[in-house]
Amino acid sequence: MSVIQSPKSRSPVIYIPRIKVKKKRAPGLIAIVLYKSFVAALLAVTSLALLLAMKNHQLLADFSESYFLETKLKLIEIILDKVLKLNPKTLIFSGLAAGIYGVVTAIEAVGLWYEKAWATILVLVLVGISIPPEIFELVEGVTVLKLVVFIANIAVFWYLLHHLPKHSKGG
Repeated sequence: MSVIQSPKSRSPVIYIPRIKVKKKRAPGLIAIVLYKSFVAALLAVTSLALLLAMKNHQLLADFSESYFLETKLKLIEIILDKVLKLNPKTLIFSGLAAGIYGVVTAIEAVGLWYEKAWATILVLVLVGISIPPEIFELVEGVTVLKLVVFIANIAVFWYLLHHLPKHSKGG
């Protein structure tokens, strides 16, 4: 907005520039933002679950021995068994690490949505760092979940690497 003095009158004239219509975001970028948002939410839930498991460790132990789980829901029993075998310090560390990584992932998603260069670089670095351990995990044993996460991360890395100049607006 600028203020210009009109030559015929003493009152200033205010010129308001036209509002620029933002170009549409690329479908690939939208998919990455949705993926990152989903991962951030999943990490937040995981973090809360681990920290609550630490706080209510004895209650979980009692629940896992209840009659309710002896006859039903084998999957819940398996998960509870694994959580209860973890050291309490491991639960705290894992919960905090998942929470911090969830916050970083949410920041990545917001930065990508606003097409910031730093977000693209951050995603490239973090996804690039995670690819070698994912390959190792796949060599140790392939599961559908590991394979899907690996393929998604490779796709994100490839897309951002090839579209870096197009989606980067700077600071």
